[in-house]
Amino acid sequence: MTFVIPTDLAPEVYPVAWLVGTWEGHGVLQYPGVETSDFRQRVAFDHDGGPYLSYTSTLTLMGPDGEEGHVWSAESGFWRVPPQPPEGVELGENQHPLEVLIADASGLLTCYLGAVGNGRIDLATRFAAATESGPDVRGATRMYGNVAGELMWAWDLAAFGQELQSYASGRLSRIDGPAAPDESEPAES
Repeated sequence: MTFVIPTDLAPEVYPVAWLVGTWEGHGVLQYPGVETSDFRQRVAFDHDGGPYLSYTSTLTLMGPDGEEGHVWSAESGFWRVPPQPPEGVELGENQHPLEVLIADASGLLTCYLGAVGNGRIDLATRFAAATESGPDVRGATRMYGNVAGELMWAWDLAAFGQELQSYASGRLSRIDGPAAPDESEPAES
């Protein structure tokens, strides 16, 4: 499927335009002190014409029978492409800086900085702040990639006294979003 940049998308976020839409798929959680679990995920990237994308993600654990269980994680935030790279962010060829703010329902607010380009996004925490009852997270990295039209991602976490290591990963398929019109359908006049 060919991707079409929405006509009302702010030019500042063209580097992440390929994310716009809703994605669904499966993944796995695996971390010390957390039972290894399969999950189903739904992610939505949207826009209102402003110089950012809005973001929501829900991870729902899967039971042994393959049925959906309880929500493990729900987060929302904003993805911005700043005009200049933040201090400490090195850009490669065809890359743009990226700032991501994510609030998790568990009581965690995370600011990520990184780069987007060549179908890949690399992010690392600038800071993570938790409410009094929120999780003890000291840092994280996230990587997203457009692989043959699918959204592949990995999340490494330094939390609960553990060093930075793999926490979750998934593979998502676009279920809706901007796409080129099907050329086999007659055009409206």
